[in-house]
Amino acid sequence: MMQAEQHQAVSPARLEIRAATVEDVRTAFRAGLRDITRHPALSLFFGLVYALFGGILVSGLLIFDQVWIMIAVGVGFPLVAPFLAAGLYEMSRRLKRAEPFTASDIFLVIFSQRRREFGWMALAVLFVFWMWAYQVRLLLALFLQQQAARSLENFVSVVFTTTEGALFLAVGTLVGSVLATILFSITVIAMPLLMDKEIDFVTAMITSVRTVHKSPAVMLGWGAVIGALSLVAVAPAFLGVIVVFPILGHATWHLYERLISET
Repeated sequence: MMQAEQHQAVSPARLEIRAATVEDVRTAFRAGLRDITRHPALSLFFGLVYALFGGILVSGLLIFDQVWIMIAVGVGFPLVAPFLAAGLYEMSRRLKRAEPFTASDIFLVIFSQRRREFGWMALAVLFVFWMWAYQVRLLLALFLQQQAARSLENFVSVVFTTTEGALFLAVGTLVGSVLATILFSITVIAMPLLMDKEIDFVTAMITSVRTVHKSPAVMLGWGAVIGALSLVAVAPAFLGVIVVFPILGHATWHLYERLISET
């Protein structure tokens, strides 16, 4: 299929946002499960790449004793998923339209995103992520000084057995939750929208925020589900990510299709 047929230019004024319901989330999640069973090898491949990325990143930080940044990575890791989920979005898009495709078709679509607005979107997300990493380092300096940065064992001991550690966790969780909410709000609809339409990344982010604002309880609840499942999946040496990541990627596309339409 030609690129112009896959991604049509659209005026922001023609985008209509529908309020999300719990049933929309349930239906999207079921559709995500269905998509992974229709093309399990390709879907799980994306999950494997994501898991390997996380495993290598954390291993490197442990080797070089960069314990402090592991906290930032732990929170930020699920938030970079939408970029790697581009292939999953495209798979779900074609499955919904009963369009045949091969693995090379999906990879070519991902590669073609370099010429579109994905790059600018990546810069916006990385900016927020590095703000979070800086905040982690600042909080460590304020509450723990350098007493927890020597090793992972020492960090766990200080954080969970001292008053300073408890304050660090409380403030860090609050700050992390705010930044995670911001990142989720600007990306949850923006990423599949950028895959689907020829639209600028600022409009995509605004549309995503408007979607969350229109149904805050449902959308932030979906964000909490994504975060919880991602953390659970990361726990067993990132093995759960292989399955959880593609399910959530497919489901996110279907939720986008249910909430955004073109008038």
